[in-house]
Amino acid sequence: MYAIKTAVPDSQAHAWHFQAQKTMYGGKHIRTGDTVFVFASENEGGKGLVAWGVVTAAEATPRRAGIERQTPRVSIRVECKGSAKRPLGRKELGGFNDWSQADPQTELNFKFYRQATNKIVALSAEAAAFLRGCF
Repeated sequence: MYAIKTAVPDSQAHAWHFQAQKTMYGGKHIRTGDTVFVFASENEGGKGLVAWGVVTAAEATPRRAGIERQTPRVSIRVECKGSAKRPLGRKELGGFNDWSQADPQTELNFKFYRQATNKIVALSAEAAAFLRGCF
């Protein structure tokens, strides 16, 4: 399972297309059929977790010639399957900053908010189960 934090222009949409998204922490392995939790980036005016969905298309963005170090990027289409019932974003996860802790909230805070860039990340089974409880 995966999560994406990015600009979400319409959190009530039935589907989204996220173009050339940065990937970290295993996010480059996202494929069609995978479950993804959608976080509307607070840096882009969003409020954190807004939905979960299924990836209906995934395509790696080709690397640009002449650039040695490049973060892998992926374009995905996501069909919305449910809207979040409770808030979960920077405010709610901010206190979970002891990186030695192995709880789901700390994993999410580490992957999304330690470095504030928008990205797609892979999730542990525990973090995915925790996020399912928000729907």
